[in-house]
Amino acid sequence: MNHQDLLRVCIQNLLRRKSRTFLTVLGVLIGCCSIVIMVSLGIGMKESQDKLLAELGDLTIITVTAPQKGKGKKKLDDALVRQIRGMEGVEAVSPKLSMDNYTFRILAGQTRRYVADWVSLVGLDTAQLERLGYKLDKGSYPSSGEVALGQYFAYNFRDTLRPEGSNTINRWDAGFDESGRLLPPPDAYFDPLHEPLTLEVETDNGAKVTFSLKASGSVKEDNAKGYETSEGILMSIADLRAIQQKLNGSTGKPAPYDSLVVKVTDISRVEPVENAIKGLGYTTESMESIRKPMEKEARQKQMMLGGLGAISLFVAALGITNTMIMSISERTKEIGVMKSLGCFVYDIRVMFLTEAGAIGLVGGLIGCVISFFISVMVNLVAMGEFSPLNILPAIFGSETVNRVSVIPPWLYLFAVAFSVLIGLGSGYYPANKAVQIPALEAIKSE
Repeated sequence: MNHQDLLRVCIQNLLRRKSRTFLTVLGVLIGCCSIVIMVSLGIGMKESQDKLLAELGDLTIITVTAPQKGKGKKKLDDALVRQIRGMEGVEAVSPKLSMDNYTFRILAGQTRRYVADWVSLVGLDTAQLERLGYKLDKGSYPSSGEVALGQYFAYNFRDTLRPEGSNTINRWDAGFDESGRLLPPPDAYFDPLHEPLTLEVETDNGAKVTFSLKASGSVKEDNAKGYETSEGILMSIADLRAIQQKLNGSTGKPAPYDSLVVKVTDISRVEPVENAIKGLGYTTESMESIRKPMEKEARQKQMMLGGLGAISLFVAALGITNTMIMSISERTKEIGVMKSLGCFVYDIRVMFLTEAGAIGLVGGLIGCVISFFISVMVNLVAMGEFSPLNILPAIFGSETVNRVSVIPPWLYLFAVAFSVLIGLGSGYYPANKAVQIPALEAIKSE
């Protein structure tokens, strides 16, 4: 028998008992839907967790600090920067200095009307900001003699001409939307990129020294990189050390860095790079301690949900086996006639396996189509509004939408392939049973 004959006979045999075939396909369909929807719920939870972690900050950033707060033998210096920069998987490294030991404030405006009594001011390798993953909100990255501001830097200031209690703007006053996301903050008193800024530092003897600051742009908030990306100031290490030397009058050996900011090429490189740095005797911090437990929990839930769906598909496999065994008992004489006419045993086996595989294929395909519509409906219900504008976000997702059910293309392919394999596996025993029936006994069968 050629392939066309096998296919034609397969279709004829399946249509001969339409009710039985329909119920068997229905069992596969339900099992396929179960496994697709269950796994999609697990993937949806993983997608929501990834978005949550992304809001916390850059997951590829590692912060390195010295043990004993730098008072021991381990120091953060340029030699360590070069050593870490040469590690496999490291994309960029920048030292970090702060002005935490100084009392200072920031004055803004032509008349210095606006005052920020406290600001996080740090020095970095500004040439590395883009490679380190600092994203611009406005303007450009700073060059020598310039500074970059945190995204919400302007909300640090109070207006000295307004009465106490109503002289500041709280950026949290805007509230949250229905999905729990913070709404855009109200306008600040001024745009710090277009107003002169002055750093006023108080020395130990009570004198006040001022430095003019020129802002080139602002960076987006990223908690993984530090509070300065939110409401602080970033400048080059050389400029910060120049300020410190003017205040202290010191020209000796530069003090060690407060910390190092290390960016790796991929999330998978965070743990090995962290372990390598810890092996040198330094302390590290990253989002890995948060990400890994969440990822493990999501994987366990995916396996549990997928297992529940797979049970339904295995139950459907019993239905396919039962259908094929019943088909053999009804077609015993037909099998004997085929053998008597010289039909190969291989062809008889392939015929029954084709029928079983076809049941799995049809059930899998229909199950995937129904799963798609169920997934879309679940997402629309979770979004709370049946609007045509929500259909595409419910299918493909968006930055502002957390989908409950996510079905990637590979899941459809897996579900169909798994359904076909279940069908073939269920039909293997009946197919072998069919070819073992002697031709003479089969012809005599009623």
